[in-house]
Amino acid sequence: MSGNLGTLAIGDEGRVVGYEKDAKSYRKRLMAMGLTPNTAFKVIRRAPLGDPMEINVRGYSLSLRKDEAAAVLVERT
Repeated sequence: MSGNLGTLAIGDEGRVVGYEKDAKSYRKRLMAMGLTPNTAFKVIRRAPLGDPMEINVRGYSLSLRKDEAAAVLVERT
């Protein structure tokens, strides 16, 4: 199943497939933070209103806002 990172629930695992075409402003920054294609991650937690969310990627915790997470295309594993 594929979709965007913002739609995953706590405990879901997956890998980065790519980025939304209209998210060019986020792409470079997210890739610099380690979210490159084929990178595995796990959703750790969400704030009470769902923004931001925390994921574990490459051995560290990364917090992303809803709009940033929606820009990342993922595949659940």
